[in-house]
Amino acid sequence: MIFMKMQLNEKSLRFWVNSLFLFFLSFAAWGQAGEKKEETRFVLDKIIAKVDNYIVLKSELESAYQSYLTDGNPGSEEAKCSLLNRMVMSKVMVAKAEIDSVIVTDIEVDQNTTQRMNIILQNYGNSQEELERNYGKTFEQIKAELHDQIREQLLAREMTDRITKDIAITPSEVKRFYNKIPSDSLPFYSADAVIGQIVRTAKVSAQQKAEAKKKLEDLRTRFLNGENWNELAKRYSEDPSAQANGGEMGYFGRGSMVPEYEAMAFKLTKGEVSHPFESQYGFHIMQLIDRRGNEYNSRHILIKAEPSSQDITRAHFYLDSLRRKIMKDSITFEQAAKLFSDDKETKGHTGYFTDADGGTKVAIDKTLDPAVYFVIDTMKVGHISKPLPYRTKDTQQEAVRIIYFKTKLPPHQANLKDDWHRIQSAALAEKKDKAVTKWFVKSRQDVFINIDPNFKGCKILE
Repeated sequence: MIFMKMQLNEKSLRFWVNSLFLFFLSFAAWGQAGEKKEETRFVLDKIIAKVDNYIVLKSELESAYQSYLTDGNPGSEEAKCSLLNRMVMSKVMVAKAEIDSVIVTDIEVDQNTTQRMNIILQNYGNSQEELERNYGKTFEQIKAELHDQIREQLLAREMTDRITKDIAITPSEVKRFYNKIPSDSLPFYSADAVIGQIVRTAKVSAQQKAEAKKKLEDLRTRFLNGENWNELAKRYSEDPSAQANGGEMGYFGRGSMVPEYEAMAFKLTKGEVSHPFESQYGFHIMQLIDRRGNEYNSRHILIKAEPSSQDITRAHFYLDSLRRKIMKDSITFEQAAKLFSDDKETKGHTGYFTDADGGTKVAIDKTLDPAVYFVIDTMKVGHISKPLPYRTKDTQQEAVRIIYFKTKLPPHQANLKDDWHRIQSAALAEKKDKAVTKWFVKSRQDVFINIDPNFKGCKILE
């Protein structure tokens, strides 16, 4: 079998770190596949590999290859072979998971399917009709196919986790990994920076909350008087997925939803409709559709209580005061972020943005949100911005934030001092990759594998 040997420039290093999961790239192109002509999809949908009862389609390989190219990697037959190799390896994992009785729960598959369908729908303006027109299939057919793909992906991930769960990397291994890279193949990084933020969400006043609850009480009454829930949800709910599902969430188990929502689901009886209740996303009314053990299916209508201009002003003054304390050294930025920031993601890293591997040195021109990039472009290193308007990522709440431009590292070639975290991640990925390869060589004897003769040159089974 052949594993692609690639020069470790910046792009290819990122590819290498994620190499175990290249199979999943085939899904990433789903949103684009519908834009292809129907006859093109028909030609591409040819079985090119079979592992027991699992298949790899030519369209999957082409989609993964296009995603690989879109990421800026150079195209080659060797790269395509490497992608096919990863896909076959993933199918072996799924087949072996079946043999070894490794399972993923239906509820986990259902949840992932629902979430990804919502993302796909958003790419089509939340229009089922537009989605069906582009794919040439019904919404339910698309969802069923995606459901099967996700089940395989989760099984492959579970097998990968089992194979690599006990693998760690030592400092000496990291140094050996780095030292074996030819100096002319070391990745070159553009400017890096250490940047943090402290976020303060605008606390909604009692009056705004009361208005949101009244809207929901009116909608609850209209439903109880005979109006259609789906239509009400599509018209009034501020949950973006409501346009596709009419507010119906599908089956979820304990621990999957925010606590307030889950508590209400287990409090209601089948068919009962709640009065308005609050979660971090806003106010809801919920109807329990069904419950089976620790799983439940529900539907809801969400109304967000938007803060008033006075609420936003109070958040602004709060952060301005906190900023002054940091500048006077009354409290460190890290302490302030940990104690007072409302952003869970950066708060867990004492206020700092992190890259995909958890490091606090982020590439200014690639990793940073454009809004942050434009702010620090006008700042000096070591300074903290004045409070800026912001909308939170997860709940889309009105908020204010301050940005701290701590340090900046100029463009440089990778080295152990400045890039330890990145090199450590790449070294660990290589070690895990070798473990998975060793497992594959051994496990492929337990399953039937057939590769299309047109891909004989990839030497996957050698």
